[in-house]
Amino acid sequence: MKTAVIVFPGSNCDRDMAVALEAVTGSKPHMVWHGETALPDGIGLITVPGGFSYGDYLRCGAIAARSAIMPAVVAAAERGAPIVGVCNGFQVLTEIGLLPGALLRNAGLDFVCRDVALSVANAQTTFTSRYEAGETITVPVAHHDGNYFADADTLDRLEGEGRVAFRYAEPVNGSARDIAGVVNAASNVLGMMPHPERRIEAAHGGSDGRRLFEGLLEVVGA
Repeated sequence: MKTAVIVFPGSNCDRDMAVALEAVTGSKPHMVWHGETALPDGIGLITVPGGFSYGDYLRCGAIAARSAIMPAVVAAAERGAPIVGVCNGFQVLTEIGLLPGALLRNAGLDFVCRDVALSVANAQTTFTSRYEAGETITVPVAHHDGNYFADADTLDRLEGEGRVAFRYAEPVNGSARDIAGVVNAASNVLGMMPHPERRIEAAHGGSDGRRLFEGLLEVVGA
């Protein structure tokens, strides 16, 4: 599978994502600069990495969401291409409207950087097929604005449609209903604050994140 990593000024997890994708797919991903207007041909998976795009000025992800490459990303999502947004990437995906809700300042106003326990809320999404429903996994977080918020009706809809992919299994940032990751209605777009690309091999302290990428390859084809 050909993969792509979208790179913005201030991205600092793009290389982590690239290493993870190469480890799982066996091929180096295309590093797509935000100023491009088109994605390379034949891309099977698009990733929007973590970091501090544009220094988090104005609002996390708000400026990146208006980059030249983003209309192509939205069009790819509408065609059904799988897209994973991690941390700042999750923020960007909410800003462009591919996912509902918003990521607010953490409860307690602290930057949280540590391993956290996650519960797999739905093991039947495009991205979670290698997990068991209710399974607890360990994945790192590193964010200051990861407090997921949406109105009650939106939260009820996400719950009812099985679109909550991951929940925090411990207090982390004050997210509504402990939500750590959600998918869109078509289940081809995932946004999550924890960093699966930082937990793909034993040297990382575990490989719980690797299964997300491996499962995705199984579902959409290598």
